[in-house]
This record gives sequence, structure tokens and C-alpha cells, in this order.
Amino acid sequence: MKNDTLHYSRIIDTPLGYMVAVADDKGLYSLDFTKDTLSRSHSDHPLLLQLEKELSEYFEGTRKEFSIPLRAQGTPFQQEVWKTLLTIGYGETISYAQEAERFGNPKAVRAVASANGKNPIGILIPCHRVIASGGGLGGYSGGIDKKQFLLALEQK
Repeated sequence: MKNDTLHYSRIIDTPLGYMVAVADDKGLYSLDFTKDTLSRSHSDHPLLLQLEKELSEYFEGTRKEFSIPLRAQGTPFQQEVWKTLLTIGYGETISYAQEAERFGNPKAVRAVASANGKNPIGILIPCHRVIASGGGLGGYSGGIDKKQFLLALEQK
């Protein structure tokens, strides 16, 4: 995040627990699960209010795509991996090996999986849709229980 830009944060209550969103006037920087709801400001910035509305619709099963502009910060490699994640459709799952293939480097499975783990914008950049080749869930920074919930939600 650039220090010369004003950032806003909002705690969003979801069926999976609280999430903290951080954005500026141009887009969303991060969305992650949190237990720390007291030390955060609770901005009513229009972008964050729109995000809260869209997340609510997503959890209700009425939204499959998000309209929020994304400004995830990472290395150029991570940025490209996260763009690849955005090609995985709602309700679809792919393996880490398939993701590496889509990314254009089938041998980069571990590096791609590592970049997934550093994804700063949960749910909207859908790393939860990537599973292990054998059908197992693989990892998820928010916890496997949350990944299971999200995948089940999208299968309805």
C-alpha cells in the first residue's frame, strides 16, 4: 500500500466470522478474516459499503461475480498468479497443477501454491477454488473449515 494515499478499513460480519477490508478511493487492497474487531476503524467509504453488500449477496447465493476494483499488492509473479485465480469460475474447482498450467508454467506448482497463500483479497480473488490433485482440499489461509464452507456454498 502506498503511504501517500488515504486508506479506509471496515469490519464486515460474514457467516464465516469477521473480515477486515482495506481500500482506498481506487480499489480494495485486502480482505481477510480477523478476530481483532476493536482496534480497527469502521469506515463508511462507498467502496467498502458496496463490498459489504456484495459479500452479503454472495453468502446469500445471489451473487456469483464481484464488481469491486482490486488493488492487491505483491510481486509481479504473485500478481500474475492472482490474475490466474480470477479465471476460475464460480462453483468451479481446479487443482494446483491445473492452475500452474493455466498460469503458463506447469512446473511452477509449488511457487503458484505459495503465491495463492499470500493472496491478500480472500473470496474475491478465489484461491479457495484450488484443491489438491487427489481431490483433497489443500490449504487455505483462512482455515480448511472456511474453504469447505465456501466450496459448498458455490456448489448449491
